[in-house]
Amino acid sequence: MESSNKPTEISSAKMFGGFNRRYKHYSPTLGCSMTFYIYFPPSSPSHKFPVLYWLSGLTCTDENFIAKSGAQRVASAEGIALIAPDTSPRGLNVEGESDSWDFGVGAGFYLNATQEKWKNWQMYDYIVKELPALLQENFPQLDTARASIFGHSMGGHGALTIYLKNLDKYKSVSAFSPIVNPVNCPWGQKAFTNYLGENKAAWEEYDSTCLISKFNNVSATILIDQGDDDKFLKEQLQPHKFEEACRKANVPLLLRMQPGYDHSYYFIATFVDDHIRHHAQALNL
Repeated sequence: MESSNKPTEISSAKMFGGFNRRYKHYSPTLGCSMTFYIYFPPSSPSHKFPVLYWLSGLTCTDENFIAKSGAQRVASAEGIALIAPDTSPRGLNVEGESDSWDFGVGAGFYLNATQEKWKNWQMYDYIVKELPALLQENFPQLDTARASIFGHSMGGHGALTIYLKNLDKYKSVSAFSPIVNPVNCPWGQKAFTNYLGENKAAWEEYDSTCLISKFNNVSATILIDQGDDDKFLKEQLQPHKFEEACRKANVPLLLRMQPGYDHSYYFIATFVDDHIRHHAQALNL
């Protein structure tokens, strides 16, 4: 990897004994500069930290989770590094990239686009290939071979699909209010039509409910929290479709419907400690 791709630290703030550090680098995969956050737990000379990737939802950047979730408290105690990337390429000035909040900038859907206009939208390869290699090369205190992944909404979709297609790379997965069946909801249909074209078979490669029957050799229980007062629950998220698919594929799933909670970071912050501990258990085996 050329040294020009080396991440540059652009901010740092101490928290729970560790540090939130933000980095900028040029991404050859996406063809633009990207930022990401790492939360480093309090350092330990004898010990490398496993990594837990967080994938954010629509409209988010790499900052939302770091600022709002409070996940650092338990990550610090458990000795887990949190990695929070951005949600799409930025600054490419593709026509229409910022016309709607649920497509384009801030809405990469963690897939590799095949349509010429959106050819830079290769967030799947960025998350699965480029970013782990970048971390391994530049941060010796991280043990990138011990990795887990989680996310929210569009990022929950990303975490689930990436985990299922890369069971050798991640120890565990969890999600908050994930888009589990994008081929059958308006957000997914809009994104997939534009990024992937009309071929529905290509869509199913990025749909957890479709993938679970193929990739069902899951070692750790999948944890999903979903607020039952989430305004997107019935039309966009439909967790029970994934629950049914897991049951058919004999995959261990803990789906927790949380009464009165919505789709926001207030909901995420309420239950994030459980998720960090869920991953700590898998990462520290």
